[in-house]
Amino acid sequence: MATTTADNQERATGVERVVFDDGVVRWFVIATLVWGFIGMAVGALLALQLAWWPSNMGEYLTFGRLRPLHTNAVIFAFAGNAIFAAIYYSTQRLLQTRMFSDLMSRLHFFGWQAIIASAAITLPMGFTQTKEYAELEWPIDIAITVVWVIFAVNFFMTLRYRRTKHMYVAIWFYIATIVTVAILHIFNNLVVPVAALKSYPVYAGVHDALVQWWYGHNAVAFFLTTPFLGLMYYFMPKAAERPVFSYKLSIVHFWSLVFIYIWAGPHHLHYTALPEWASTLGMVFSIMLWMPSWGGMINGLLTLRGAWDKLRTSPILKFFVVGITFYGMATFEGPMLSIKAVNSLSHYTDWTIGHVHAGALGWNGFMAFGMIYWLIPRLWQTELYSNKLANAHFWIGTIGIILYVVAMWSAGITQGLMWRAFDETGRLMYPDFIETVIQLMPMYWVRLIGGSLYIVGVVLAVINLVMTMARAPKNLEDPSIEVPTPTWRISSPDAPSRPMPRRYDDLLAELDVRVREGWHRMLEGWPLVFTVLTTVAVAIGGLAELIPLMLVDSNVPTIETVKPYTPLELEGRDIYIREGCVSCHSQMVRPMRDEIERYGDYSKPGEGIYDRPFLWGSKRTGPDLARVGGKYPHLWHVRHMKDPRLTSPKSVMPPYPWLLEKELDLDGLDKKLEGLAMLGTPYSIKTINGAQNVARDQAKEIAKEIEEQGGPAGLEDKEITALVAYLQRLGHDLKEAKKNPRRLNQ
Repeated sequence: MATTTADNQERATGVERVVFDDGVVRWFVIATLVWGFIGMAVGALLALQLAWWPSNMGEYLTFGRLRPLHTNAVIFAFAGNAIFAAIYYSTQRLLQTRMFSDLMSRLHFFGWQAIIASAAITLPMGFTQTKEYAELEWPIDIAITVVWVIFAVNFFMTLRYRRTKHMYVAIWFYIATIVTVAILHIFNNLVVPVAALKSYPVYAGVHDALVQWWYGHNAVAFFLTTPFLGLMYYFMPKAAERPVFSYKLSIVHFWSLVFIYIWAGPHHLHYTALPEWASTLGMVFSIMLWMPSWGGMINGLLTLRGAWDKLRTSPILKFFVVGITFYGMATFEGPMLSIKAVNSLSHYTDWTIGHVHAGALGWNGFMAFGMIYWLIPRLWQTELYSNKLANAHFWIGTIGIILYVVAMWSAGITQGLMWRAFDETGRLMYPDFIETVIQLMPMYWVRLIGGSLYIVGVVLAVINLVMTMARAPKNLEDPSIEVPTPTWRISSPDAPSRPMPRRYDDLLAELDVRVREGWHRMLEGWPLVFTVLTTVAVAIGGLAELIPLMLVDSNVPTIETVKPYTPLELEGRDIYIREGCVSCHSQMVRPMRDEIERYGDYSKPGEGIYDRPFLWGSKRTGPDLARVGGKYPHLWHVRHMKDPRLTSPKSVMPPYPWLLEKELDLDGLDKKLEGLAMLGTPYSIKTINGAQNVARDQAKEIAKEIEEQGGPAGLEDKEITALVAYLQRLGHDLKEAKKNPRRLNQ
């Protein structure tokens, strides 16, 4: 590109003109609104399905199929696009430079939307790894990795060619997000593919559970928390027209948060087959997490010092203040729920659902909308269409959140107390699980009302913001600024600014200046060192928890009677996963009196050595199934799947009549066994080669028994026989071990 007169003038005067790329920011903002409405609408449908089971509409629109779609749409589509909009807008201004590559920015945008669209197609079709927040199958996981690398390279190269000496606090949190999400995604999604959209994780049972919740909790930490804190530190001061309250508190907040958060995942697994030392470690660090979290909340709220009067007129500040308040509430409730005594009541209940949605709707939702209300008038170079509509959105949304979380808190506490209640004779007061479900119906309807109000607010926002965009000038220009050319950089008219070679004494002089500025100011001038230290801080916790569990055999004692699933049972397990049954049914009996009375002997670590993936679950809308094998005849399961009301009146479970109609597809069964054999499951070559025949023989036996029990004929080639085979296997191995205690190595 030829050098212009303006370029020469800029170079002569030591001034550079930087033109920001706001086009990609506009795209991410629009995507945030579109996917946000879709994800929340699916959430409202799920709430309706629990309150009124006929709203489960066919095979592809059941609760089990749609729940992962809802979580992925809200987390990765709505919140994800909001994160990227915030990062692309603020990074350019904080670093005073355009993003490194326009092409990379657009590849990131279109690649991310393609990933979301793929999730929207595959999840309702039943293609899932069934691990929470990591349900997407391996080809999509690879695509996520590629897109994330593009995003990371674009960000860090922009950081490399920045025109500011120091990095503002928001940039710190963006760095932690990019690095940690990459680590979590890669290690949690190590799998062996066995088909185009089917894989098995390299981890099994207890190991898989720990890795999943190391990932799952920190997906919340480093996808739904740290980038939104970066958003808070940039947009809150902008909206309030005040500087951040405390720089030193920002430092404490950042480093303590990124170090402590990564340890907290095992608190999701209290009283499970996970070794107690691991869950206790997670609890201790979860309690410690309260301090830096509230430090960040205080830093955010006190940014408004001297400007609290602006809340009366600014809907943007209303969203930010209430969003930060929900962050404080959620980060108090989380450590409290991690305490074992509290967790024994709350785990598997709707209390956890209320906790999650207080954070998602209050913290993430309101912070995203506050940012969008601030951004759109600037991106479209006009005024907000209506402050009244924005205020209406705020109040309707706030009421919706309160109704939602209060209903779920009430439901969760009701569940926990009813499950553990004993009468004066020492018997369970509510032995039939359905009694709990009946009590929750009013609260489920309140949740639906609350969620619907939140969506009404979103609709008002979309109307308001679309009208704002419509008032924009026809030709939008990307804004530009003039910045002094940094003394350590050389400007080029056709390339980003690049470092000039420096002499040894110049480096020493710069080091002396940075040391006198303070240790953290020094780190802010060295992005590479800062990134490495951040990576070390977040990696320590994961390594300290995962390595001992993986390497010490005594953490998972073997049980002689635990055998691999038969080919038909494996196929049935995959059908169970496809239908999303784990969304409502756990497979983990905790060592508590009420659970042992209700379900049977507590679960052992050695039971899950062939479970890929683990299916312990995190919510009991229905009873635990870890010991259901042999509890009911085959026909009971057939009738239950055809119409749950036939066996459990007032059940909210959707019917699965297609399982009695769909042909049992065994064509890929040998590939599945081969993949599991590669991971250590002791399937012989003979078993692998004869898998289909063995499966058909077992299916014929089950179908014969169903017919003898008075059930329909001709089910030997239907999917229901495989599912029955799997359900009848659950708990069988431990029962065999208990017949001969010597074979139970615990």
